[in-house]
Amino acid sequence: MGLPDVDSYPMPAATALPRSRAAWRIDPARAALLVHTMQNHFVDMFPAGRSPVVELVDNIAALRELAGRLGIPVVFTAEPAGQLPGQRGLVGELWGPGIGGEPEAAAVVAPLAPRAGEHLLANVRPNAFLRSHLGRLLRAQARDQLIVCGLHAHRGVLLTATDAFMNDIQPFVVADAVADFSAEQHARALDWAADSGVVCTTDRLLRDLLPHREPKNA
Repeated sequence: MGLPDVDSYPMPAATALPRSRAAWRIDPARAALLVHTMQNHFVDMFPAGRSPVVELVDNIAALRELAGRLGIPVVFTAEPAGQLPGQRGLVGELWGPGIGGEPEAAAVVAPLAPRAGEHLLANVRPNAFLRSHLGRLLRAQARDQLIVCGLHAHRGVLLTATDAFMNDIQPFVVADAVADFSAEQHARALDWAADSGVVCTTDRLLRDLLPHREPKNA
């Protein structure tokens, strides 16, 4: 058993988002941006050039660009290639062997390739906090807000956002900067995320961050 191919589906509209239980406001001095497993192996399962993958990549790119200008730490997670069955554990039983030994399959998609000064963490489980130093990295930089985007909404994104909440880190799940195996799973993940964090659109988050952007030189 492995990951399924994904049919095209539209990104959720702002009017269709669940109401967030939390009323937290994003603060660039407190926030970090997490881009979860945007690797070719996973992205290639979506129909190229169609929704939701077009918006997914574009919206993450926009968040990443503004984060860089505002000094917000940018963290990428990537599943290691060529893991042995014992390393994947129960994840392997349910979701297959994972990424093979091909370096290109394990690479982050080209438009989002990590840059100097950004962080790239290996994550061996969908929860990006598990068996990684993500928590230490956030504490070292005094970051207690986490913007979560990437793949997959009902697995890695939701598990990571929930773990952030359980560790007193405010999660912000960007509804149109995540994607899933289907529109239904995408929507269900947002419902769950809204119970213990903020679910928002890329445009909303960018607008909330823009007042903090440094003015351009005259």
